[in-house]
Amino acid sequence: MNGISMSAVMGILSQRLVQALMVALLVAGLCFLMVQSLPGDIAFRIAAGRYGYDYVTAEAAAAVHTELGLAGSALGRFGDWLWALLQGDLGNSLVTGASVSGEIAHHLGATLSLALAAVALALLLALPLGSLSALRPGGFWDRLTLGWSVLMRALPPFLLGLVLMVLLSAELGWLSAVGHGEGHSLWLPALTLGLGLSGVLARVVRESMLGVVASPYYRFARTKGLSPWRVFWRHGLRNSGVSIIAYTGVQLVLLIEGVVVVESLFAWPGIGHALVHAVFWRDVPMVQGTVLVLAALFVLLNTLTDLLCLLIDPRGSKES
Repeated sequence: MNGISMSAVMGILSQRLVQALMVALLVAGLCFLMVQSLPGDIAFRIAAGRYGYDYVTAEAAAAVHTELGLAGSALGRFGDWLWALLQGDLGNSLVTGASVSGEIAHHLGATLSLALAAVALALLLALPLGSLSALRPGGFWDRLTLGWSVLMRALPPFLLGLVLMVLLSAELGWLSAVGHGEGHSLWLPALTLGLGLSGVLARVVRESMLGVVASPYYRFARTKGLSPWRVFWRHGLRNSGVSIIAYTGVQLVLLIEGVVVVESLFAWPGIGHALVHAVFWRDVPMVQGTVLVLAALFVLLNTLTDLLCLLIDPRGSKES
């Protein structure tokens, strides 16, 4: 039947599995070494994270040092963490005492919802703008898209976020500037990320669509008497979708792993914000678990992107 070649799917999955194992071990080891090499007394930092700097004493730091066994070998602690990891246990936070798995699940859920909302908003803007630009090169929509792309790339995320916060929250009162747990609190950070992404994504859509519109098979479809929009819908979107999905998948990974500034600006309890705090408080199990999950998520999203590109690529359909 027509569909994705099973050999191609298995090849992608086997490659990604090996990649995931290698990335996990490498990232976990490097992360542990980096945290251990940071300056300052790790016991004092952990105690400050637990009780606050104003309430930390030498006795409290010494108690934390004894409780966590920080006098022992760092390599031994890393070995214990790897052994627990093989049993599916990421350990407990040194600061809060909560399960690292539970903490990551909470923060990762917040980041995923923010990243997916941002990508959805970016696609809603980029697909029509990029498509109209490709169908009328050099026209009004093309110039508008180019100006939009330049503007969005020139604005840093924190500056765009501040502008939206002042305009839509402080002045107009339409959206909440901070918070989490309510639907409207998602819109401002998602708009900040989505608008910034839409500028570049619109140009990616344009360049991809230009190649399709200029192709012989697209011109042949036009000669069959189909309307321009029907030809565009049936032949243009699918053939240009591979590069659009590949780029969007990469940007989704970057959004999930790199939205620390926006999360901090809007007090959004995401994974990047949590990782910064874990590094600051020397919460080693939290840092290791978070980075490990992010590395695995990077491989997973790349795998799903490859499979989706293989699914929609007309050249990828084979008899199997």
